Formats: sequence, C-alpha cells, structure tokens
Amino acid sequence: MIVRHTTQALKRNAPALASLWLGAIMITSVQAQALTPVEVAGNAEQANAPEGGKLDKRVALSAPRLISFGPEDEMFIGSQAGRLYRLQPPYDRVDAEIPLSGYPHSAVVHEGYLYVATTDQLYRTRYTPGQDVTETDFEGVADLPGGSGHASRSLSVGPDGRLYVALGLQGNCSAQRVASDTAFEDRRGGVMALDPSHETPEWTPYVSGLRNPIGMAWSPQGALYLNNNGPDHWGYEAPSELLVRAEAESFHGMPWYQWNEGEWQRDECIGSAPPAGRDTLTPPVATFAARSAPIGLTFLPDDNPWQVDMVTAIHGSWATQASGGRASRRPPKIVGIRLTDGGHQGEVIDLVSGFQAENGERWARPAGVAYHDGALYFTADDGDTGLYRLTP
Repeated sequence: MIVRHTTQALKRNAPALASLWLGAIMITSVQAQALTPVEVAGNAEQANAPEGGKLDKRVALSAPRLISFGPEDEMFIGSQAGRLYRLQPPYDRVDAEIPLSGYPHSAVVHEGYLYVATTDQLYRTRYTPGQDVTETDFEGVADLPGGSGHASRSLSVGPDGRLYVALGLQGNCSAQRVASDTAFEDRRGGVMALDPSHETPEWTPYVSGLRNPIGMAWSPQGALYLNNNGPDHWGYEAPSELLVRAEAESFHGMPWYQWNEGEWQRDECIGSAPPAGRDTLTPPVATFAARSAPIGLTFLPDDNPWQVDMVTAIHGSWATQASGGRASRRPPKIVGIRLTDGGHQGEVIDLVSGFQAENGERWARPAGVAYHDGALYFTADDGDTGLYRLTP
C-alpha cells in the first residue's frame, strides 16, 4: 500500500490539494472525503467524520492513553490514572483494571508475558488470555531513564522480536541523547531496544534526536515511524510537529536542530556541539501544525475503508496565540497519512474533527489509536474520557 497514491492520487485530489515542495520531499495536506456532522452514540456531542461513518463511545475510562491488542483480541489500554485496562470484544466494558503505580502509559503482550512501561521501569508478568493479574504479579525487567519532564514511555514490539521504548527529552533544550556514550539517566529523546530473552536484559540505543516521540508504529515492511512533539520556545507557529521514518542509529536533530520552513535550522538554545551535521539529517515524512501534539500512531491494512496507510491522534495544543485566547488553541482531531515514495513522503488527511468548538471549548482530546476488524478505535484522555470507535 505504501507505493500507491502517486500521480493518479494527486490528480484525484487536485481540487483540495495544497502542496509545498520542501527540498527533496513533498509534504502535502489534502482532504479525503467530505466530513459530515455525526452524532456520537453514547455521548451528547457531535463530531465530523467521513460521510456514512458512525462514531460511538464504547466505554468510560479514566485518563486512558495508548492502545494495544493481545492474544484472542484482548485490548489493553494504559492510563495516567495508575491503572492498566483490559477489554474483551466488543470492547464495550472493562474486563479488568490492573492497578499500577508510576504512570503505566502503554503495554504489550509478547511471547507469553504482559509487559508494561512506566516512567522509570519496564515490568512484566507471565500471562495467558483472561488471566487475573495484580500489581504484585509484576517483576522489574529493566530500569528506564526517569526524572522530570516528559514522563510517557511508549512500548512496542519490533519485527525482530525486541521490545522498543520511546522516551522524551526532559525539556526543550536538554542535552540528552539516546547513545552508548551518554550516561544512562540521560538516554532520553529517542528510542531504545531490549532483547527480553537475555538473562539480564539491557537497553540498546536505537534512535536519537527526538524531543518527545510518543507515537510509534512499524510498517508492514518493518520500518519504524515516530511522531515527534516539537519544542515550544520558538513561539506558537514554529517549529512543526513531525512524522519521521527512523532507521537504526539514525539522528533526527533535536534539540540542536529544528525542522522549519522546509529546512533544518540550528536551535541556539543549546550551546553544545551537535553530534552530527545538518547535512546528515533526513527530512520528515510529514508535518503537523506547531503545538498540535500528535500522540498515538498506527498502521492500517491495505483494505481499510478510509484508503490511508496510517492514522494518528492529534491531541491539540494547550497553548494559544498571544491575542487569540482559548479559541486559538490547535484543535484535537484524528488524521490519516497516505504514504508515497516508498514510505518517505506523506499526505495528511483529516478523518475526524469537531472535538473543539469555535470558542475553544473541547469535549474530547484523542490520545491513543488502534485498528481492529474494520473499525478505528481511539482513546480520549481529557473531556469526556474513554474509548471511542469509528466504523465506516
């Protein structure tokens, strides 16, 4: 699916296509199909969804974050509420609430274990579908660099069977990097990998130079894609938030460089020498508006009804324009990405909007996203919190 949507796709979307040539990469924003107002079943609100789509709230949850699926279609949802949720199909009730301290942001089931990533630790317990689990069942597998600042730890299983965790920098200009020559507590701002089969599992640096890469997803071809939340010391309009394609040992610039106006620009907030020159940096696959905060990220199968390769949850900004007030905040939404050029370029397409009124009031902020059996699921961790489902 990644190689489709080239010339024919551009012609098909030409009336709604706004494109900007940025060096060797074209980053575009297009409208998919007409978004129409729909009632949100189980909710008093409305949203804008693809024509004919149905949006419903499945279940209320407290501060839910990332979504994953385990054996027998079990759904796991991390949270900022000190618990891990488990749901069984059709995902309209909570099957189990597992109390866990330390911000259990995400979880995966892998080779007979349930793994949970908190801010400063990776935990696991032996697991079979439907099993009762308590906090005391978990054992620590490996420490994670903790500390203040970005506290989420996104967990994923790679095509090589290793576990991958994404960690954000402590601040906008923290001189931290996921690298073997960096002190362990400063290995933030990127992705680390771990082979859980080793007797003493240890984290290995994998990707660096990302301020806060919350969303992570593997393509069918085995390539890692990451959302990156950019800094907020350049003002409200810059720099853009990024979707990047990450190769092993790749460096993506931050905090020494920011992608702005189609090029990598030096960020003078940090005086230390960058670990690599800007000529070594790869342009992003796609960009999102500054301060929009992309979070969850997932790939979809080729036959998905919305004709996109990926979907991400845009959380929306907490910041406002200087004179705009609350109404100027970046609105939350769900967007799709169509990949071209072998997955190195992307077109961003609105899929669900209407979470924010003209006066800036919000009824929900999407966080995690997942696709299963023809439906798109997403969590909202603010407003009317819980699990939602979009069906065609």
